[in-house]
Amino acid sequence: MTAPVSVASLAMYPLAPLRASTDDLWACVRRHLGWGPDVLEWSVLTPDIWHHPRLLVAQTCGWPLVTELAASVEVVGTFDYTVADAEHGTYRSVLVTRHDASFDELRRRPGIVAAVNGFDSLSGWISLQHAWGGKPAAIETGGHLESVRALAAGSADVASIDAVSWALFGEHESDLVAALSVVGAGPRVPCLPLVAGPPHAGDVAALREAFAAAVADPSVAAACRALLIRGFVPLQLADYVSLPSLLG
Repeated sequence: MTAPVSVASLAMYPLAPLRASTDDLWACVRRHLGWGPDVLEWSVLTPDIWHHPRLLVAQTCGWPLVTELAASVEVVGTFDYTVADAEHGTYRSVLVTRHDASFDELRRRPGIVAAVNGFDSLSGWISLQHAWGGKPAAIETGGHLESVRALAAGSADVASIDAVSWALFGEHESDLVAALSVVGAGPRVPCLPLVAGPPHAGDVAALREAFAAAVADPSVAAACRALLIRGFVPLQLADYVSLPSLLG
């Protein structure tokens, strides 16, 4: 009997214009790996993909990694991104508002509402609480793009946006971004982790080699530029376990 085919997902930045580049990058990873699913999984979304019984590799968020996934996945590493203030696989969230006010002024204003992509988000909620010094009143939007839209529409006043998402929105949602201002940054944290599922815990070294080779492969240079990826950094769970300390 043929073994079931494993699944792979790189869908944490799922803007439609980026799908072809993401597919190209995975095809290159697979070539260097020498095996694995022919195509990425796009129909099973987060968080379900993180618990898929045949998961080979997926991109996840640092907060779910340390709060619910640590015992069931192996950290492969992260991409290094060409966004402001990013370095060696780390970055800072971007604090954004539509108001003509500093972040400290916003913190002092009564009635300020934060737009939060999800309350399990390191970039959108944990980083915001760290910067805010507590929990602001908040509405959950379901995604960073929806948080940006909430700001632009006036239904929220401030948001902490993943730095890669913000840079991509600047390219692909420029009208929304033009209406907003960056007023600060969140704490420095590791970028989104790539994790291997339980069936492939023994394949972490091979996956690291494949991802490193792929992002350096000239055949996908254009795809990596579109995805704002300039490198791959092998990381371990130990690089993420201190994240809960952000909440004091």
